[in-house]
Amino acid sequence: MSTATGRSRTGLLATARIVAEADGRGGTALPVLAGEGPLAPRRTRGTGAEAGVMLVGAMSAPLGGDHLTVRASAGPGARLSVGSVAATLALPGPHGEPARYDVHLSLADGAEVRWLPEPLVSVRGSDLRVRTRVELAPGARLLMREEQVLGRFGEAPGLLRSRLSVLRAGRPLLDQELSCGPGAPDGWDGPAGLAGCRAVGQLLVVDPAFEKDPPAGGPLGELAAVTPLAGPAVLISAIAQDALRVRELLDEAVRTYAW
Repeated sequence: MSTATGRSRTGLLATARIVAEADGRGGTALPVLAGEGPLAPRRTRGTGAEAGVMLVGAMSAPLGGDHLTVRASAGPGARLSVGSVAATLALPGPHGEPARYDVHLSLADGAEVRWLPEPLVSVRGSDLRVRTRVELAPGARLLMREEQVLGRFGEAPGLLRSRLSVLRAGRPLLDQELSCGPGAPDGWDGPAGLAGCRAVGQLLVVDPAFEKDPPAGGPLGELAAVTPLAGPAVLISAIAQDALRVRELLDEAVRTYAW
């Protein structure tokens, strides 16, 4: 289902909504699956009790001045997997305004969500602010992947500011921010930052099973690190010269830490 897209003074206003609910027969229903403009969610075949959704880019976005929002919720016992068909390109707009891309996830007790989009590419001249907020009930499980690529091949990046906030049972579990590209604080590309790498990614796994058997922290090869959080969760962070290597590192972490 699609609806008309709104427009701000400088760009598009578009929202996609996904609601997953247990169907009472061992599966997951999607009573709400709606998108606007460039955000076109489509149901795909899931595995077992899981409902699958792919976000399809129906037009070039986000451009400078655009404000895109994805809202997804999973009710008690629902199983949801969300991905995207292709990488998202942050592009400059005609008015020099920043673009915004907000993601809001809500997971009830017993819900499981796998949030696995393709990378975000920060194109030269773009200015994008990404804000992801997740609210989890104590019995929810989450597998979330984020990947950013700084510029296309042979290209300098734009300005990218990304913040991830995760609440579990109303209490902060993770709140972190990444800024890189022209205009970012000094040192973002230095030894304490990305160290000259052009791709960065992270994998967040929240699983109540970690309360009894928490994962150990430490390096994952030379380019990734495992950080247990103050809660039943673990964060795997990776940097590399290209998106393919970051994906390989995060896929290895999925096989080790995800359910």
